[in-house]
This record gives sequence, structure tokens and C-alpha cells, in this order.
Amino acid sequence: MRIAFLTAPEGVEQVELTEPWKAASDAGHEPVLVSTESGEIQAFDHLDKADTFPVDEVVGETSADSFGALVLPGGVANPDFLRMDPEAVAFVRDFFTGGRPVAAICHAPWTLVEADVVRGRTLTSWPSLRTDLRNAGATWVDEQVKVCGDGPNQLVTSRKPDDLKAFCETFLEVFAKEAA
Repeated sequence: MRIAFLTAPEGVEQVELTEPWKAASDAGHEPVLVSTESGEIQAFDHLDKADTFPVDEVVGETSADSFGALVLPGGVANPDFLRMDPEAVAFVRDFFTGGRPVAAICHAPWTLVEADVVRGRTLTSWPSLRTDLRNAGATWVDEQVKVCGDGPNQLVTSRKPDDLKAFCETFLEVFAKEAA
């Protein structure tokens, strides 16, 4: 399955991109780096610049229909930039309207709030997003990983880099069901 990993050109938390990417690739999926601009993205290790990664596809030039699932890595700046880009927000929303599973970690649910897809859902995130998610109509829980929904259109969320092992295992299980 082709899995979109959506990031802004700058500000993604590197480990929240690379660990899920490796897990998806090791499971036989095709991870695809989608960004709002062509070229490379700049990852961060907290507030320090880390590695750069080549963009495979640009959000305004691709479609959610060409992917089976979506992963939204965190980092504080990454989802903040994404939620200000109308094409990125529409891309995320299209996964939900198309009934495809989505996985988001740490601060990434900010983009989900902007896409107006959390209302009535239960999810987790970095704790500082709790009020934003509740104000957007979601139920926030403090759990390592949370799956919301049955069948297609499941949402997998996690709180932080320490939860990456559980996050990766869980989204791979959910995505495998979708692929079947």
C-alpha cells in the first residue's frame, strides 16, 4: 500500500517521521513523502536542525485517492505550517471523506483540527493540544496510543516520541486491515 507521509518543508520532528517510515517500509508498504513544496524538507530534533529528506510528491499536485493511508508526523512547527496551507488541509480532509485510515502523533492533530475531522472522535496527542481538541469537539485521552473508529476511516493517535513503538505497531495493524 502507498502511504502518504505529509510534512511541511520545515519543522517535522525527525524521529516521528523516520521511525514510522521505517516501520511502514519494513512491513512492505510504500511510504511517500508529500509536502507543500518540492525539493527537500528540513527535519528537527526538538529545536535543533537534523537531517533533510527529499520530497516525493507535492500536496497540490497529488491526490489522497492515490494513497491507501496517511501518516502525520509531529513536531511543533510542522502541523502549525500545515494547518495554514489550504491544500494540505484539504488533502488531510480527503482521507477522511474517502474512508482511508489516518495516523497522527504528538502535535500532528492540530492539522486534524483545522481539517474539521475530530468532532465526535476520541484521540490522544501531546498534552498541550488537549484544550484545542476538546474545543474542536473531540474527546481527549491520555493514552500511549488510541484507535478511534471501526472499519475504514480509522484514526490512530499517539502522544510523543516515547510512544513510537506502540504507535507504529498499531497503525500498521489498522493499515493492514484496510489493505486486506
